[in-house]
Amino acid sequence: MRVSFFVLLLVAAPLLADPSDAAKSAAALTALREALTDPAVDVAKKDFATVPLTKDDAAAAQELLWTAHVERLKIDRAQELRESVLKDGKLEMKFTEKKFGKRPEAGHSLWISLHGGGNAPARTNDAQWENQKKLYALEEGIYITPRAPTNTWNLWHEPHIDRLFARLIENYIALEGVDPDHVYVLGYSAGGDGVYQLAPRMADRWAGAGMMAGHPNDASPLPLRNVAFALQVGGMDSAYNRNKIAAEWAKKLVELYTADSDGYEHFVKIHPTKSHWMDGLDAEALPWLAKRTRKPAPDRVVWKPSAQHDRSYWLGVPPELAKAGGLVSASRLGQTITITEATGITKLIVRLDDRMLNLDKPVKIRHKGKTVYEGTPTRTIAILAKTLAGRGDPKLMYSTETHHELHE
Repeated sequence: MRVSFFVLLLVAAPLLADPSDAAKSAAALTALREALTDPAVDVAKKDFATVPLTKDDAAAAQELLWTAHVERLKIDRAQELRESVLKDGKLEMKFTEKKFGKRPEAGHSLWISLHGGGNAPARTNDAQWENQKKLYALEEGIYITPRAPTNTWNLWHEPHIDRLFARLIENYIALEGVDPDHVYVLGYSAGGDGVYQLAPRMADRWAGAGMMAGHPNDASPLPLRNVAFALQVGGMDSAYNRNKIAAEWAKKLVELYTADSDGYEHFVKIHPTKSHWMDGLDAEALPWLAKRTRKPAPDRVVWKPSAQHDRSYWLGVPPELAKAGGLVSASRLGQTITITEATGITKLIVRLDDRMLNLDKPVKIRHKGKTVYEGTPTRTIAILAKTLAGRGDPKLMYSTETHHELHE
């Protein structure tokens, strides 16, 4: 679908050069400190939350919001980690934890490792879970082995998995001090199926992903632009054409990297003499992955919205429209954001902060060779709080956003 791009709503304000503007910003920060003493208060809905902030006050507000968020999770979520189980409705996901190496200054890395099995009796999947617990060792990090909540064929890419993993990651960042820029997902066999699906779907959470001996089904590599992706399979693993499809994905990754060498990092090995079991050779991907760091505000985002995900990095859509799917690509250079593709997207949200550009100077948004917006977006507590609530990740908080409507 071809679309044209129009600005629907822009949260904009003049530069905060007037001393009275700086005073209002400081007053909003003071009001935030007071409001956070009551956990029941929704600060995003308070009048002070829409007051334009200075750069320094926005940074201070972000720190205050994150600190308060961690304190709440210490009360609300600590039992989940103690009991090693997460719940989603009637479903439960048990998990085990093993720590490796000395904790880095920024925090341990986090590795979520998905077992095989699938459409099989519970005892078979239990055995696969036990195997996954000891399958890999790390130089450093927290190695998490979850037990899939179901025994279905798609046990690692049903919708509840995204919610459970998002909660798991949030818990470990807040309660265990995990470095949010060093979170990885691994999976073998049916777990590899899950990695093929979850790495693109939850791209903004991962520094890297390791797919071992799985099948992608309908997954696309396009959203992997900022995720280091390791792909390994046995050359003789012909069931479900895993070997052939892995070779096809390898070719796609090479093509994507060739066209955009700042993204689409990949590590591909098809072990010619191995079948479904690779005799531990697949572990060589872990040191490669461990050297990769997430870019929480990358210079280019390629994203396919879904019912599970209404945002990725600094792009978003209204939640009710996410399930329609589509594809959007946007890039950032200096003070300019360029929407390079918008297919099947009727409304788009662009989120920004001072890591990305200078919010005290005009920002341009361009589409199809035209400047569709030029102005100075407003930093506010409301946007910081909203983006924190949507991820529970301090690196995925943004201080301003613009809303756009796309017409055919």
